[in-house]
Amino acid sequence: MSYIMVVDDDPDLADATATALKADGHEVLIHLDIDKAFESFRNRRPDLMVLDVMFPDNSSGGFDLARKIAAETKDVPILMLTAVNAHFQLDFSAGDIDQEWMPVTDFMEKPVNFEELRKKVVDLIVKKKQQNAKK
Repeated sequence: MSYIMVVDDDPDLADATATALKADGHEVLIHLDIDKAFESFRNRRPDLMVLDVMFPDNSSGGFDLARKIAAETKDVPILMLTAVNAHFQLDFSAGDIDQEWMPVTDFMEKPVNFEELRKKVVDLIVKKKQQNAKK
């Protein structure tokens, strides 16, 4: 299947996400730190990233990482998976996706519905393959 990187500071959620994705046959790598995730990204680009927003040392670290990745490539779909709305009442949604400010492909809120997550991951990977086939 596909190689997916999960970046979240919550090890329990990251493990649960990885378990759900591995059940579909994906290879999953977990990173709990955005700097290590970016280093890993540069060493081996995933087919898709599942990325949290808030990290202990940077409450918008996921946005920062998404921007760094977007500066290197537009070929890796990023699924933003976050509880930022519950913590800050900011009302972020997929409608806020912007290639400069929030350069992600799709957006999901925590708590996670794993069936929905698995479906979104498949949809994003299929879209990526279709786009690559057109090139």
